[in-house]
Amino acid sequence: LVYERIGEYRRLRAASEKALEAAYRCLSITHMRMGSRGIHQAALGAEPVLRVDILPRRSLGVEYPSVAAERLPLKPVGLLGTDASFDNTREHLAELAMLLAQLGEVEIALHRLMEEQRKAQKRVNALKYNIIPRYRRTIHFIQSALEEEERNTLFQVKLLRQKATGEA
Repeated sequence: LVYERIGEYRRLRAASEKALEAAYRCLSITHMRMGSRGIHQAALGAEPVLRVDILPRRSLGVEYPSVAAERLPLKPVGLLGTDASFDNTREHLAELAMLLAQLGEVEIALHRLMEEQRKAQKRVNALKYNIIPRYRRTIHFIQSALEEEERNTLFQVKLLRQKATGEA
């Protein structure tokens, strides 16, 4: 499961880096055409283009968030003071937000699964190198003590038989 998540993480990471590059390129063009103040004013009237639902999910005893992101249609902002590059930038940023939501889910899940795997490995090592050898030593000690006790009992029985045959 972890290795599947690593492949998905790498794929989403590469896609989000490309989308981030494209979105910032569009944003810089929009910034040159409209200016900071124009972008800020146009963004005040813009409605969200993404709906995100985060639900808890469990896999292999590890809880992590499940992110469901849904694109909403882009609503026009207004023609006064805006540029076509503004809509292009909004489109690219919405796609980027979708990818980043998926990447966040996969990254958190991967991190939590790997943390749980580390904890399990620590437990396995504790068992393998501490607890099991200690039990083996204890078992060996008990076996040795029981064998010694058995030898003593056999020796005492032998002495009692010799004593009984000597008196009879």
